[in-house]
Amino acid sequence: MPGQTQIPITVFTGFLGAGKTSIILSLLPKLPKDYKVVLLKNEFGDIQVDSQLAKQSSLAAVSEILNGCMCCVLVGQMKTALLEIREKFRPDRIIIECSGSAFPATLAFQIRELERETNDDLKLDAIVTVVDAENFSGYEDTSPTAKMQASYSDIIVVNKWEHVDDRALDLVLDHLNTLNDLTPKIRCNGRDGVDPNLLFGVDTKLFQDSGRETSALGGEMHHDEVQTVTLFRGSGTSGVTGHLCHGETCGDNHTPGAAVHGGGDGESAIEIGVLRDALGAVSKETVWRIKGFVRLESGVHILNWAFGRYELTPCGKVEEPAQGYAIRLTVMGERGEVKRSINKFSSALGAVTS
Repeated sequence: MPGQTQIPITVFTGFLGAGKTSIILSLLPKLPKDYKVVLLKNEFGDIQVDSQLAKQSSLAAVSEILNGCMCCVLVGQMKTALLEIREKFRPDRIIIECSGSAFPATLAFQIRELERETNDDLKLDAIVTVVDAENFSGYEDTSPTAKMQASYSDIIVVNKWEHVDDRALDLVLDHLNTLNDLTPKIRCNGRDGVDPNLLFGVDTKLFQDSGRETSALGGEMHHDEVQTVTLFRGSGTSGVTGHLCHGETCGDNHTPGAAVHGGGDGESAIEIGVLRDALGAVSKETVWRIKGFVRLESGVHILNWAFGRYELTPCGKVEEPAQGYAIRLTVMGERGEVKRSINKFSSALGAVTS
């Protein structure tokens, strides 16, 4: 890897909650100390969650494209961002993390254009798809995008395979081989991740002929199958105190079970037991991902929930996206169903959805 003059670009794709961010961050300690990596991340909603985690890593920089998918509605912003990263940081590698419903073909075509425009100074190295072995069989049935992500990839990283038995894992691998029998399938080694030498230096041949490959895809570049809901409690946007109910103060009419501590305002800490109970009642059939900030008695934490499993990571100092809030979360799930499904969770925490 050292001595390269080009800037290689690795694109990570995979369905919501597959573990893309965790795998990317696990690669960094395995790289040479002077190897400079910049992460360009596309995020649903307007809450910069994973970039807060990434700031605690050895990344040279993190750039985030919010409020849409850069493979469709935000197409073009990625090209501008990549050129800015090249000029400002001149990294040894750029990693692009797509949103969970993104199909990377459009991004790959843009990078191929940049290869020509920059005389190969920017170069597509590989498209890596992360698959959640524990939940793939479920979301594969409802998500055409998940199938296409696995079908058009240089490498498939099988994550969370340790949570399933051998028979279930064999079924997942059979499904993946049916979709894409020629692409290597690499098992992620838990929190230790994957050896970067297996993912970097691939020099992909995918999407070199945009006309032929677009025709093969039948023109389906993106599926609008994910709906995003914002859930919050606090004065960060409303400017009022007290329990919030659609932007208005509700006085003492708090939702039963929503235990809070402090001065009675919307920024008061959430009891960890109440949060656990609320998360445990969320349906993973229609709600696929919850991520954002929660204020517990021990301080502000980053919440990452996917398909029934979750992590709470201490945030250290309170970052700007969490200021003024006890809760600020982005919820992602099945279009037309997620808002109804999240109502009980929202009520349990005394939060508002928008």
